[in-house]
Amino acid sequence: MELPRITSREEWLVARKALLESEKRLSQERDRVAAERRELPMVELDKEYVFEGPAGRCTLLDLFEGRRQLIVYHFMLPPGADHVCPGCTFLSDNIGHLAHLHDRDTSFTAVSRAPLAEITAVKERMGWTFPWHSSHGSDFNYDFHVSLDPAVAPVEYNYRSAEELEEAGLGWILEGTDWHGLSVFLRDGGRVFHTYSTYARGTDLLNGTFNYLDLTPLGRQERGFSSPSRFREPDTRG
Repeated sequence: MELPRITSREEWLVARKALLESEKRLSQERDRVAAERRELPMVELDKEYVFEGPAGRCTLLDLFEGRRQLIVYHFMLPPGADHVCPGCTFLSDNIGHLAHLHDRDTSFTAVSRAPLAEITAVKERMGWTFPWHSSHGSDFNYDFHVSLDPAVAPVEYNYRSAEELEEAGLGWILEGTDWHGLSVFLRDGGRVFHTYSTYARGTDLLNGTFNYLDLTPLGRQERGFSSPSRFREPDTRG
C-alpha cells in the first residue's frame, strides 16, 4: 500500500481542515439517517418464537428481560457447523459492556440456529459473556431472513429475493444456509414489534475495531480473517 505523501505542518493543517468539513457533512448525514431509521414504521409480531438459553426455554418477550428494547445479533452458526464464522467472531469480540445498553432500557442477545450445547461450547472457548440463545427448531431465523431454505420460507437476503441476488451477481449467497444480520425489537407491555433489520455491511458500524482502523493511514488491512490465531478452530488432534 502506498503511504501518504510527506508535507509541511502548514500544508497538513490546510488538508486536515478540508477533511474536517467532509467529516462534519458525514456526521450530519449520519444523524439524518439515524433519525429516519427511528421513524420507520413497525410491525407487530403475532407468532410465538421459542428459544433456549442457560435458564431454559423462553420466548422473544423473555429476551427483553423487562426492558423496552431488544437488539438481536444473528450469529452465523447452523446446527453441526464444522467451523465458526470469523466475521461474526470478529464482531462479537467488539461487543461492549452491556450495562451501557441496559442503562438505556435496551437488552442484547445473539441468536443462532445451532442447538444450545453447540453455542455454549463456542461461547466458552471464546470467553464471551454476552447472552446467546438458540433458535433451534424455530422459524425465527427463516422469518428474519438469515437462514435460507426455500422449503421453509421464501429465500431473501438483504432485502433481495433469490432472483434479484442472482441478477446482481450475488448468487453465491444462495449456496450458504445461514448468514449474519441484526434485528431490533420494541416492547409495549406484552406486545412485541419488529422495528429494524440490517444485513451484510449494515453491521459494520457495530465493529469498533473497524472504526478505529478507519482513522489510520493503513485502514482496515482486511485479510479475509484468515490469519489471526483467534479465528482458528481448536486443535483436537491430542
